[in-house]
Amino acid sequence: MSGPNNGRLVLLLIAGIPVTMILAATWLWLFVARGDLDIVGLLGTANRGELVQPPRPLAEVTLRDRAGVALPFEQLEPRWTLLVPGGATCGEDCEQLLYLTRQIHVAIGKDFNRLRRAHAGTADPGRTRLAVDALSDDSPVPESFGALLEGEHRGLLALHLQAADFDRLFPEWRADRSTWYLVDPRGWVMMAYNSEIPYKDVISDLKFLLKNSGT
Repeated sequence: MSGPNNGRLVLLLIAGIPVTMILAATWLWLFVARGDLDIVGLLGTANRGELVQPPRPLAEVTLRDRAGVALPFEQLEPRWTLLVPGGATCGEDCEQLLYLTRQIHVAIGKDFNRLRRAHAGTADPGRTRLAVDALSDDSPVPESFGALLEGEHRGLLALHLQAADFDRLFPEWRADRSTWYLVDPRGWVMMAYNSEIPYKDVISDLKFLLKNSGT
């Protein structure tokens, strides 16, 4: 009698392993989604970017889209966001960062749809001046910043906000115009990069975060 009973017990245990793993993963994701668990801090990371401490919430400022309509960031589909700050003029640094983040987005491969790109400036795109002599990919220079976004950066989320809010969110950019940011899916500005950080190092950070997060 003990033989068949032991066999059934082993089968039940084996069958229960996937269920247990699913329940554990669901529990972990619920805590991450609610913000009760900092998965990046818990797991640790040899990040190449500079952690923003404490993270800065986009929810505390009013972001506006190209039409000037308020766009609450927390209402967008949750994605990791590569965010390029900018002033009233998009010069060489601005154009190069837009190009760099586009290349990183494409290079992420199968996880492409888990990321988005954004530009957040102190002027709406229609009033932002483009001041470059050449583009990073050697394409013809468009007549305006809006035309640059339409032609070279389709899908990019173009936002603008008040100067005081901009300074509060992106103080590093004021000192170094080559700075850009990574925003987590809940809308927290959590890491800063600059153009001196190798492309492959940024990819490494992103792959780590995408692997160890639910979004």
